[in-house]
Amino acid sequence: MEKTVIEIRPQGYCGGVLKAIQMAKETRKKYPKEKITVLGNLVHNQYVKKALELLEIQTIENSQKTRLELLDEVNTGVVIFTAHGVSTRVKEKAFEKGLICVDASCPFVLQTQKVVKEKLDEGFEIFYIGKNKHPEAEAIYSTSEKVHLIQKIEDIPTGITSPVFVTNQTTMSIMDIKTIFDAIAQSYPDALFHDEICNATRVRQQAILDLKNQEIDALVVVGDPSSNNTRKLAQIGSQSNINLVVSAESVEQIHLEDFKGATRIAITSGASTPTYLTQQIIAYLKDPSNKQKIRIEELL
Repeated sequence: MEKTVIEIRPQGYCGGVLKAIQMAKETRKKYPKEKITVLGNLVHNQYVKKALELLEIQTIENSQKTRLELLDEVNTGVVIFTAHGVSTRVKEKAFEKGLICVDASCPFVLQTQKVVKEKLDEGFEIFYIGKNKHPEAEAIYSTSEKVHLIQKIEDIPTGITSPVFVTNQTTMSIMDIKTIFDAIAQSYPDALFHDEICNATRVRQQAILDLKNQEIDALVVVGDPSSNNTRKLAQIGSQSNINLVVSAESVEQIHLEDFKGATRIAITSGASTPTYLTQQIIAYLKDPSNKQKIRIEELL
């Protein structure tokens, strides 16, 4: 049975991820003999992490530790702050330790941090919609007791008398955000809302929603399972009633028997997924004899 593979646009790295990877490469050139450590995963993709190791750039990650705690493991050389951003406390601690600091934070993340700080200074309580222990969210909710992390409607605080400002992690689902925004508005009709879903996340999600009239049998979402924006793409695919949604990190996780009966297969990828990995999957789905091995050196 002949299959049609539909490449959903856009594909490949978003601007923030491109910036972070480029900064890491430039840092190695600038400090050829220094120990370089990334404080957490530079971006949420294990293949990018492996590629950085080829440049002798090491990553330390521990989901049970905050970035502030993780910094205790870096004592010399250069520390790179990831695309997800870090709190001011982390930056101050790194400087106190005498580390050379490189900030690869995504500009959209920095913008959210700036807005939150401004509103805190103005006396607002912050309702921040995000994922607990996600580094981007942690960098914001760890800054003040007046920042309230909201993961679901039940987390919305009650009895707040100060003015309320509502914002969110940049990689959340546009559908989930609307639901929680609406619930907050019912309890706090005077709250100020600031949707911070970044454009790269938004257009990828909207592109999946736009598939509903294209008779898609299956959707492949390429990306690391630790990537929040990748998981949200798969979630939106399922919510859009696509019969089969397959999440895969690479061509090695694609099994053709899963696609029996599927003639129209759409493929998308998270904003931290190398185009190289997505193109390998596309080639394999189009021609099962074309299954290539992953070459890590091709990723940077």
